[in-house]
Amino acid sequence: MNDLRHLNKYFFKYKVRFLAGIFITIIAQFFTLYTPKLVGDSIRVLEHLSVIDANEVKSILLNNIFWILVTTLIAGFLTFLMRQTLIVMSRHIEFDLKNDIYEHYQKLSQSFYKKNRTGDLMNRISEDVGKVRQYVGPAVMYSINTLIRFVVVLIQMFIISPELTLYSLLPLPILAVFIFKLSNEINIKSGIFQQNLSKLSTYTQEIFSGIRVIKAYAIEDETQKEFKNLATESKEKNMSLAKSNALIGPLMILLIGISNLVVIFSGGLLYINGSISDIGVIAQFILYINMLTWPVASLGWISSMIQEAKASQKRINEFLNEVPEIVNKQSNHSVINGSIEFSNVSFTYEDTGINALKNVSFSVKKGETLAILGNTGSGKTTILSLISRLYDVDHGHIYIDKTPIEDLNLYDLRDHVAIVPQDAFLFSDSIQNNIKFGKIDATDEEIIAVAKQAAVHENIIRFKDGYKTVLGERGLTLSGGQKQRVSIARALIKKAPILLLDDSLSAVDTETEETILKNLLEFAKDTTTIIVTHRISAAKNADLILILDQGEVIQFGTHKDLLNKEGYYKELHNKQLAEKEIL
Repeated sequence: MNDLRHLNKYFFKYKVRFLAGIFITIIAQFFTLYTPKLVGDSIRVLEHLSVIDANEVKSILLNNIFWILVTTLIAGFLTFLMRQTLIVMSRHIEFDLKNDIYEHYQKLSQSFYKKNRTGDLMNRISEDVGKVRQYVGPAVMYSINTLIRFVVVLIQMFIISPELTLYSLLPLPILAVFIFKLSNEINIKSGIFQQNLSKLSTYTQEIFSGIRVIKAYAIEDETQKEFKNLATESKEKNMSLAKSNALIGPLMILLIGISNLVVIFSGGLLYINGSISDIGVIAQFILYINMLTWPVASLGWISSMIQEAKASQKRINEFLNEVPEIVNKQSNHSVINGSIEFSNVSFTYEDTGINALKNVSFSVKKGETLAILGNTGSGKTTILSLISRLYDVDHGHIYIDKTPIEDLNLYDLRDHVAIVPQDAFLFSDSIQNNIKFGKIDATDEEIIAVAKQAAVHENIIRFKDGYKTVLGERGLTLSGGQKQRVSIARALIKKAPILLLDDSLSAVDTETEETILKNLLEFAKDTTTIIVTHRISAAKNADLILILDQGEVIQFGTHKDLLNKEGYYKELHNKQLAEKEIL
């Protein structure tokens, strides 16, 4: 139960509902005791029918029937209140747990998402939380109900006949052994099933996200076969779990039936021997045993839910126990103007072991524009990730406004950085809302203004619904160039002091690129801008140009300075100039 201890804080949070549910359950059980007692009294009356007046017998029986109805209705109403109290509590806990997991997901570092798949993340916050909800709701409710009913009923049975009580409880040790063995089996099978379900969810999510590639390569049949294999494996694991669960219910009913036979047989012998004064006691005991039928039968179900919840909470805890690599060390707010300095910065990706940066040093003043060029894998994107503090450096220091980046408030830092990633990601929402993502309270005028700066306004107004056009998943409705320009508009509307463009003009033509860059120089003249690019046309107007090769700085200076030196920049300039002349 160690894995389920994490949930204790939620029980404490909703202690009023929890304790109220327990109190209502206790009261309900006392009312359920009246029915067997009244039935026993009625049989005793009928047993002595020869010595009691018929009218008096009729009056006693009618009175007993009336009170049986009243107590049953009260017990039923209290049981309803118990469910409303404890089951509603479980829904509150489910809500809190999902929010806590989601909040923790957002705190985890970039490397976590490289190691774990989206489908698995979704499965743990949905399917696994659903299993846990069964524990904090029905399992807890029926456990309390079973415990209290057992205590109340057994005390009453011992008061009436200790000897008959012991006989009727003989099958229970057998039941305990079976439950223990089945519980362990269910726990193992439940964990295996949830892991397999995560694989199925992950595969499905990836296939739907990449459906265009699937269709383009005409591999629908292959993916269908793979999905069928995973679904079949998941079904087999689920069927194996279901078979173990299915054994519990019939086993409980069988043992309860045996208990009834024991009561009838041993009770009859005790009545013959005179140890029991009247036959009504046997009737009472049969009713008491049957009152324990559902609680005893539910033990298996409860055990199954607890074991499944234990397996699911263990999976949830694996992620909740993940410690974010990037920690906010500053609680006070930080004011950021935009100057950036790298001092002998080195960085290696932990998951791949790639040494992305080696002793990189440069500085950019507030309002300046820096262009970064280099071959693929030279570390350009890594520099932008470090400025956003998606990772922490291994060696060296990064300073923002002469303050070490780790000493800045993490949330203020990211709030003051606008980034357009290499892979433009748009949400399945309207174009307007995608742009407003950079500034939630932006006006229509502001949205149109930045769209014009990003040279995408004319494209948007041609759509039937204009800015209200709802995009497909990941911006599927738009072309690659349009997605990049909407992403640029989203970054511009933020009006952050630091603007990072990660090869975000690669999908647009040269003419559009020049228009956007010209607009950027005017629109963001007081903004520190870093442009990662492969084109000289995008870099030539920058204040400074940084050339990287295999994580090292090989050239640094202005466009004019670098053209006067032999090296990568001059070679690239001449090559692209020649290509342009050919075109």
